[in-house]
Amino acid sequence: MSRPAALFAILALAAPASAQAVRPRRLLVVIDPGHGGARVGAVGPDGLREKDLSLAIARKVAALCKRELGLQVLLTRTGDREVPLAERVALANRRHADLFLSIHANSMPTARARRSTRGIETYFLSADPSGAAAAALAERENLDDRPRARARRQGDVDAILDDLTLTAAHADSSRLAYALQERLVAATAAPNRGVQQAPFFVLTGARMPAVLVEVGFVSQPDEEKLLATPAYEDQLAAAIVRGLADYQIAVAPRTAAR
Repeated sequence: MSRPAALFAILALAAPASAQAVRPRRLLVVIDPGHGGARVGAVGPDGLREKDLSLAIARKVAALCKRELGLQVLLTRTGDREVPLAERVALANRRHADLFLSIHANSMPTARARRSTRGIETYFLSADPSGAAAAALAERENLDDRPRARARRQGDVDAILDDLTLTAAHADSSRLAYALQERLVAATAAPNRGVQQAPFFVLTGARMPAVLVEVGFVSQPDEEKLLATPAYEDQLAAAIVRGLADYQIAVAPRTAAR
């Protein structure tokens, strides 16, 4: 049995017997290409822009999700336009999405670090960053929404996170992050920078498992060239979709047991 077929066989078992005669609702994944419009994001030495890379990969992930897994997919932006950070996850909440995936590319602040730092890392929401690098990255990404960043108090973030920790969605964000990270590293042989935690505004308030993937460092010259290659973008997109399938297969038996 193929992986997509196995996925939907398991999901069918998770449904009550009375509901199995009815066509099950297809799972909805919201894919969020980072930045857009005037918010360019990171820019590599040869000019690769994070906003363009994230949109290219998001489109490929969306197509594969539909074709290989039969999922419903919604992109927070389909072109080069600016979308406030809070609106991205709000859209997922309004549509009662099952998963939220934000796609980004990374950058280092110093010339020495830009020459050497490369690799993939995946994040889920936490008030306590994994370390100084995670905190700095979240701060840079959060600058896309400067007015909200200034207005939002740490107590407000903590209150939201306290609520999230009581939900299965927050725990499942960790499971999703590990599934994606494992597949991305295996498919690309990129340095594994691990699964980490940080207070990303774009993930705040999600009522479903939500993660942010940093697919590589546009600031590192060799990795920038790789990320600009359509074939490598295809590898990244395929790995993300395999990670989504792994996650769904892992959580479906637990759902069925309820």
